[in-house]
Amino acid sequence: MSFAYTEHYTIADYQQWSGDWELVQGSAYAMTPSPSVSHQITSVNLVAHLKDKLKGCAQSYALMETDWEIANDTVVRPDVLVICYEPDERITKAPGLIFEVISASTARRDEQLKYELYQKEGVKYYGIVYPEKRIAKVYQLIAEHYRKVGDFSDETREFEICDCKITFDFNLIWRKSP
Repeated sequence: MSFAYTEHYTIADYQQWSGDWELVQGSAYAMTPSPSVSHQITSVNLVAHLKDKLKGCAQSYALMETDWEIANDTVVRPDVLVICYEPDERITKAPGLIFEVISASTARRDEQLKYELYQKEGVKYYGIVYPEKRIAKVYQLIAEHYRKVGDFSDETREFEICDCKITFDFNLIWRKSP
């Protein structure tokens, strides 16, 4: 007779680990290897463009690689997020927007697990960004479910976050061609 057993971890466990991890509903996910150069360039460009666009929005912050503590057994680290409040040292409320930049090792997690998690947690906009394809798939939370608003490469898109309307230019986030 065999028994299936999986560990169930908490934030207390997570805080003791070395290296880069995420914790989703008690399951641990390693965040290795480190992101590629294209991934990093796209992430930096995303947060810089968001920071610029959010200048006039009170209590709005564009952040990179920041832990979001969702529950006692769930901590994720989105690539780029926008919060609409004055934060403490920890992020515990749902961001208004999250961009996950796809890496081969995290694609399935970002496209399925985090899609469902962010939808359940009430993240208004979720963008899945593919730097090699130069495509960002953007979803908006409508009536508790994500609806795809489009695939963006060089278009602009208006987002209503943090009680502000910003026009985001996707052409500015990609790595420059050699």
